[in-house]
Amino acid sequence: MYKTEALKERKENGKREYGGLDRFRMAAAFLVVAIHTSPLVSFTETGDFFLTRILARIAVPFFFMVSGFFVLKGENTGRAVRKFMKKTALLYGISILLYIPLNIYNHYFQMEDFFKNLIKDIFFDGTFYHLWYLPAAIEGIAVAYFLLRRFGKKGALLFSISLYLIGLFGDSYYGVIKGVPVLAGIYERLFSLSDYTRNGIFFAPVFFVLGSVWAGKLSEENSRQAISLIVPAGAMAECFLAMAAEGMLLHRFSMQRHDSMYVLLIPAMYFLFWFLTDFRRKGSFMLRKISMLIYIIHPYMIVITRMGAKVLHMEKWFIENSLLHYLAVSIESFLCALLLLELWKRWDNRNDRRKRKFGKGVQRHRAEMEGSQSMSGRQQTGVGRTTEHVWRETDRAWVEVNLSNLGHNARALKAIMPEQCELMAVVKANAYGHGACLTAECLQKEGIRQFAVASLEEGIALRKHGITGEILILGYTDIRKSRQLKKYRLVQTVIDYEYAKELNACRLHLPVHIKIDTGMHRLGIDSRHAEQISGIFQLSFLKVTGIYTHLCVADSLDKEDIEYTENQIKRFYELLDVLKVKEHPGIKVHLQSSYGLLNYPSLSCDLARMGIALYGVKSALGDVTRQKPDLLPVLSLKARVGMIREIEAGESVSYGRAFRAERNSRIAILPIGYADGFPRNLSCGKGSVLIHGKKLPIVGRICMDQLAVDITGEEGIRPGDAAVLIGRDGALEISAEELAYQADTITNELLSRLGPRLKRVPVFSDL
Repeated sequence: MYKTEALKERKENGKREYGGLDRFRMAAAFLVVAIHTSPLVSFTETGDFFLTRILARIAVPFFFMVSGFFVLKGENTGRAVRKFMKKTALLYGISILLYIPLNIYNHYFQMEDFFKNLIKDIFFDGTFYHLWYLPAAIEGIAVAYFLLRRFGKKGALLFSISLYLIGLFGDSYYGVIKGVPVLAGIYERLFSLSDYTRNGIFFAPVFFVLGSVWAGKLSEENSRQAISLIVPAGAMAECFLAMAAEGMLLHRFSMQRHDSMYVLLIPAMYFLFWFLTDFRRKGSFMLRKISMLIYIIHPYMIVITRMGAKVLHMEKWFIENSLLHYLAVSIESFLCALLLLELWKRWDNRNDRRKRKFGKGVQRHRAEMEGSQSMSGRQQTGVGRTTEHVWRETDRAWVEVNLSNLGHNARALKAIMPEQCELMAVVKANAYGHGACLTAECLQKEGIRQFAVASLEEGIALRKHGITGEILILGYTDIRKSRQLKKYRLVQTVIDYEYAKELNACRLHLPVHIKIDTGMHRLGIDSRHAEQISGIFQLSFLKVTGIYTHLCVADSLDKEDIEYTENQIKRFYELLDVLKVKEHPGIKVHLQSSYGLLNYPSLSCDLARMGIALYGVKSALGDVTRQKPDLLPVLSLKARVGMIREIEAGESVSYGRAFRAERNSRIAILPIGYADGFPRNLSCGKGSVLIHGKKLPIVGRICMDQLAVDITGEEGIRPGDAAVLIGRDGALEISAEELAYQADTITNELLSRLGPRLKRVPVFSDL
């Protein structure tokens, strides 16, 4: 089949060879790899944006045009379309199965509204980030075929361009309609069906139709000689330069929701295809298959490269160096594709021999093999469940992070924000003890693209984990580490004017947010120093992308504190008027933290920094706020009963003999202590835990690694049973607010002190 398919395609194409198309398939495949590895990001962010978000965006339209060129032509077009859709659907099904292990690793099957999102992913977005191309190809060629049959080539081209223009405003030109409520509402409904308008309905059809148009054009002029390549090459170069300018301008003014669709992409592809079809070279069936295999398998090579670099301690070379990372992934993908191609050929040859010898027996054997593979998949799922059970049995103490509740809280907070305001997730201090990478990854899947951390190191950790949104450093970064700000695409807060000048002197073209002191007197430039603040906008190597302040008593509704907060707000907005910030496009204004939003929700701003509220708790027990969104606690703290002791009346437990039993008692020892962040001042009955739905007192002094609980009378408790220190057990709950109150602190401190010895375990719940 491998050889005969190649011969058949060559016969169908006649004497004319399209080697230019086959060779460019390889270039397009490696451009797709570049999109997912960002080769230049550690050297130049602008250059990487040009390469991956502008130039590389020709790859997928090219694949669509090639398919339209070879499929949507001739008398048997309907049959060819059905065959193409069938083969693409089979490839898509195999690819879905191939990426199940990585989806398990990424907790794909535990996401909220799983079946709803699964259907959306299968039909539009792809079950893995690069697989969206396959359903788009199936839907795109179906739409293109319908339009061609119904309206002819000119009408089909007109209708498909109209679909593309509709999609354009949900992609690179989203900023144009974002401020129009009616249109924004329509597109939000579209996004509930497909995360992007870059799909088989709005994006793909025009390129399939263009491919068909070129097939007809060359068929009519098949006898002509190829004219000089200078004509299409020159026009193509002009279109690409104009498209680059278009992309850079849209990026500069923050118009893009995504960056796959440009106005000039259509003429650029037209002239590119003209150039390639006139570039006469012998066709290569092998290049077609290799390019397809590279496209399918390269995400696995990204994972293998990163894992290998970590095992060999070569992260500096093959992870942090983006170009070497790209080259390694590309080479591995190419070699793996060659290996798979060789196996493919041998498999086909073997099957041909079997068919001739055994006939229908081969088909029965294949059916048995497919059934075996299906059983293997089910067994793997079972292993995954067993592994989760193992950690529950073996961990001494752990933190459970309810990602369903986290996503719910993000949506609840966004619901009370002004329409133009975005949620900035504050994930400093290990996301207030919840696990910064785990939390940010979950929120990124919820559509959050703005994150805030306290330090350079926290920002780098998020980048290395794959967080792609904007990351703002709220605190001080040593000037000597400024190159790392550039390398990891982090946004630095300018804490005073002298710091801004020092940062500018590094000549690195860094994005910054300006911190304004309106009365807290911590970090920031005094709001009365407008000239200094204005001077920062004039510094050549700093790009001001945000300006903000912090409301220091927004959590209080006392009259005096309300007046102080309102004065802070007034001073901030007066400064914005003096600076004429509205005249500077792309600058994000923000002043609300959690209590700023809960008590002053209607403030006009672009971002709201959500910290403790995002995690479903308030800072202190009894805090009253004007807004009362339905927030759910995200964190639970649990420990395993390590052992149980029987002690007699009069005997003591733990240091200082602070607890002496008044009766014969049973004492459970939990392997968790103040080294894990559990407060020591909850010793001697001040604190308690939940076991088997009963609230039981902590006795004796809490140690560095253990604490003791009086379980006298609770005969059912055994070693290995789970104890809840924060969270719910049955009808009872120990909230973080209650525990913080007992420990004479606030939840912010209590949770952020939970140490790294505690494993963060993601859990999900039905809301």
